[in-house]
Amino acid sequence: MTTFVDRVVLHMQAGDGGHGCVSIHREKFKPFGGPDGGNGGHGGSVSLVVDAQVTTLLDFHFRPHLKAENGKGGAGSNRDGANGRDLVIKVPNGTVVQSLDGEVLADLVGVGTTFEAARGGRGGRGNASLANARRKAPGFAELGEPGDKLDVVLELKSVADVGLVGFPSAGKSSLISVISAAKPKIADYPFTTLVPNLGVVRVDNHTFTVADVPGLIPGAATGKGLGLEFLRHVERCAVLVHVVDTATLEPGRDPLADIDAIELELSQYGGLADRPRLVALNKVDVPDGKDLADIVRPDLEARGFRVFDVSTATREGLRELTYAMAELVEEGRRAAPPAEPTRIVIRPKAVDDAGFTIEAEVDGSYTVRGSRPERWVKQTNFDNDEAVGYLADRLARLGVEEKLAKAGAQAGDLVRIGEREFDWQPTLYAGVDFVPGNRGTDVRLEEKSNRPSASDRLAARKARRVRPEDEIEAAPAPAEPDSE
Repeated sequence: MTTFVDRVVLHMQAGDGGHGCVSIHREKFKPFGGPDGGNGGHGGSVSLVVDAQVTTLLDFHFRPHLKAENGKGGAGSNRDGANGRDLVIKVPNGTVVQSLDGEVLADLVGVGTTFEAARGGRGGRGNASLANARRKAPGFAELGEPGDKLDVVLELKSVADVGLVGFPSAGKSSLISVISAAKPKIADYPFTTLVPNLGVVRVDNHTFTVADVPGLIPGAATGKGLGLEFLRHVERCAVLVHVVDTATLEPGRDPLADIDAIELELSQYGGLADRPRLVALNKVDVPDGKDLADIVRPDLEARGFRVFDVSTATREGLRELTYAMAELVEEGRRAAPPAEPTRIVIRPKAVDDAGFTIEAEVDGSYTVRGSRPERWVKQTNFDNDEAVGYLADRLARLGVEEKLAKAGAQAGDLVRIGEREFDWQPTLYAGVDFVPGNRGTDVRLEEKSNRPSASDRLAARKARRVRPEDEIEAAPAPAEPDSE
């Protein structure tokens, strides 16, 4: 059973932010000491980092669901919740991060390269942080923001300087075993190599890596066999070496036909035409193999190939081959552009950028899109009228109310912000210096009742006690007392 996995699907979820706390400070002889609810902690993020000790994606094959720690909620006495711990995932060098649709999100090459795949949610503010001159004791707090959820495909493309390509049983594994310390599985039947093997070769002062790429047969570039799964490992190789079996007994096989078949697959895969090639005619220790190598060498050299007669059994010609590999690798490294540090790109917002857009839908509704409005809606507790009124004030100050009116929205129209839907009711109080009432309530959200208020009932009672003017005029005048 193989222990090499080079393509997995990961389901990553960042931690949710902790909720803010609603608390009022109370102590002896001081029943109302003001708000003291703490803020919630931020959720942990999920990041991918290249580690030199990791060479396969096998661990993620058995554990594809990864989640960072949630932030803790705030508490009274101005105690903030703890932040969730970030989840750092170690991946091999050469890992490509893609979306499920095939879009490349990051190409992780180089030890220490880091990519933040999912950002943790922000913690909600407690009522102590929400207090201001007008709202001295808020009766609400913000909810924690949910963390990002992301499904990605991790694809490993081995980072090797030299790639050994050829038909099965051509001797690629044997060659990498004698020129490096790699110990691949070697046997006398086809498809012994089921996974790419990497070896480190040192020639004088030159050190480079060699990859044995298995599974290349006619039709590999179109998905036949496992060739398409392993062709990706050739992409990063600076030099390609054709390993040809000169002692094969299979009918219809000869070195020229083998090289033509492999070149056809490489050209169909694409992007490899500029890589320098070498040809290693293997198994020249066999008499028939030596004779065939002498026959095909002039034709290969006429095509522009540098040809080497080698034998992994007697180690004939390996020194010359490794020196040629090192020479081409060094030429490629010198020709490569110098590595530049990662540039920090600053993209300032436009002067007229309001931070949100309003789209009129075909069904007559309106959709508000923007990071701030959507985040504010996620952090609002809609079971608390005061929190809903606070959200209305924030949206009005941002200009959402005004732009909805300019877009043609009428009272009662459906408005969507994020995952929430509202029946738009424009109010004159939103966004102005509104003084809130009791904690947890908002008079702007109270439904109008037909029942008269207490002051109206008192005025009606006094009116009933006052005699009408016509009754006062019709009443007889009181009799005057007799005078003596």
